[in-house]
Amino acid sequence: MVGIVLVSHSNKLVEGLKDLISQMAVGVKICAAGGTDDGRIGTDPMKIMSAIEEVYSDDGVLLFFDIGSALMNAELAIDMLDESISKKVEICKVSLVEGAFVAAIDSSIGKSIGDIKESIKGLQIEK
Repeated sequence: MVGIVLVSHSNKLVEGLKDLISQMAVGVKICAAGGTDDGRIGTDPMKIMSAIEEVYSDDGVLLFFDIGSALMNAELAIDMLDESISKKVEICKVSLVEGAFVAAIDSSIGKSIGDIKESIKGLQIEK
């Protein structure tokens, strides 16, 4: 099953999103990586890296983010991972809420990472 990582500047935002999605996509590994360790707004590449490792499976991991530096820190986190893991992690440049929701539902029914990316293609935020 494809794992899902939610990255946001706000821990409350991604924890709430994780709760919502987890009730709809039972059994999918979802991890929220929001805010900084001191509880402030921001993103932390170490927190993102840990989240990826937590949900990792051989099926891969899809990472969703909110804005700006979340993408930069997600890319940094992936670069810090062992190559055997990082090659199976993909950042999705789609709407955070809708993209993560569709991806989690697709993962719960056993779709591959490629099929999931095809499902969310229409939700792109960057063309």
